[in-house]
Amino acid sequence: MKNIFSVRGVLGILLGLSVLFSCVATYYKITVWGFSVFPSEKSDVWTIDAHISFKPTKEAIDISLATPSADGGYKILSEDVIASGYEASKDVEKNRMVIKSQPRKNKQNVYYRIMLYDNKDVTGKMRDAEAPKVNKPLFENEQQEGLVEEIWNLADKEEGKPAARIIKTLNAGILSPEVDAFLPIKTTRQVMAEKIIYLLSYKDIAARIIRGVKLNEKKKSSPADLMLEVYEDGKWMVYNIKTGEVGLPKDFVLFQRGGVSLLDVSGGVDSQIKFSVLKSAISSFKMAGRRAKYENSKMFDFTIYNLPMLEQNTLKWLMIFPLGILLVVIMRNVIGISTMGTFTPMLIAMSLIKTGFVSGLICYGLIIALGLVIRATLTRLNLLLVPRISAVVIFVILIMQVLTILGYQYDFKIAASAVFFPIIITAWIIERASITWEEDGAQNATKQIINTSVVAVFTYFVLSNEYIRYIMFAFNEWNLVILFIVMLLGTYTGYRIIELKRFAPLIKDK
Repeated sequence: MKNIFSVRGVLGILLGLSVLFSCVATYYKITVWGFSVFPSEKSDVWTIDAHISFKPTKEAIDISLATPSADGGYKILSEDVIASGYEASKDVEKNRMVIKSQPRKNKQNVYYRIMLYDNKDVTGKMRDAEAPKVNKPLFENEQQEGLVEEIWNLADKEEGKPAARIIKTLNAGILSPEVDAFLPIKTTRQVMAEKIIYLLSYKDIAARIIRGVKLNEKKKSSPADLMLEVYEDGKWMVYNIKTGEVGLPKDFVLFQRGGVSLLDVSGGVDSQIKFSVLKSAISSFKMAGRRAKYENSKMFDFTIYNLPMLEQNTLKWLMIFPLGILLVVIMRNVIGISTMGTFTPMLIAMSLIKTGFVSGLICYGLIIALGLVIRATLTRLNLLLVPRISAVVIFVILIMQVLTILGYQYDFKIAASAVFFPIIITAWIIERASITWEEDGAQNATKQIINTSVVAVFTYFVLSNEYIRYIMFAFNEWNLVILFIVMLLGTYTGYRIIELKRFAPLIKDK
């Protein structure tokens, strides 16, 4: 029990809890908000334009259009009506868009636009409270009934549900001339669907037409696609009237079902509706807010992802800092590499990200080399500490100024990178290296400069990685895990890796 309540024990428990919390938060972001572990992953967004045209009469115009349900297969990103002078409102209960206007004269064009994303599986979920009533067909004579029986006898040789068998039979083209004359089916899909409904009603099977749009970028000014809905086993099943396949296709957006009309126009004649489809790709990360709003997740409002883009870009860099700090802690406390200052390597790494790796390293080397020469000259003047460091800072500024001017004049990008290096930190490295040079010799000073540069380069490759930056921003709860790892490393008092090599002879002697 004593070990559990020690500093290391408490930090270990907190680390475990932070890992658990981060796993839950990450799972929630991926499943509910739609975050992706890959920054380049895109979400498909489909735009459907419904073009309604008609000739107005002298009466007030009232348009009623069936629209996709929010409980349907696709989630609704946005929907609006584009029509000058018209008033539009949504009847949520009936899933219809109501568009009204005063009487008009010329031919009218009204556009309804809806944007959809994230298809959901609704197979078998379109249920009704009770089975619909079926009106059996009335025959003029026994011959007609015999022809219907003939079709069903052929259909019984097929496999599957009754609706599938009838569709396959009609599409097989094996009907007798008498049946073809009585039941012409080689016309429009609308007529085909009506004939199938007629035949199914003979067996007390309810069926109806549903209309929607098949998502295809090539669809330009096309009429609505239609399928057949058959009531089987207590639920409505969707059939393709051309192939007999069962199930609502994933790329089919349902507009109208339940016996209601797709479009009603009052105050106009010769009304038509044509559909066009456009596909676009949006970053899954940018769609997170929409998904959170769809799921009524208020938590999203209190996250950094709800902030303006400027603040998000600033925090995106801050979120990567804890990982850089962890790398420095591991380098110093676990491996045992000594550097010029605690977090100097990380600041240099951030400067290299701004300047570019090669140009930044060359510029950094020039500034340090010239600074050391100037610092050695100042040592002979026997100046006090504060004025000496201040003079070094001023000289560093002058060096950066000269390099920047040269870079601009000769289009020399390496020199132009000088302005991105932190002045005070660079001056402090020069001062610290000079003191080490004087007290411990040139070898130790050179070693510390090299160590600082090596740690900075290693940190640069981690911080500059686009994937790592995305992960640390999108799933920033893992910074809490990094916090407790750093604190646990602070309780480590054993040998560093470099010290193990250093004291190896003593272990052999023992």
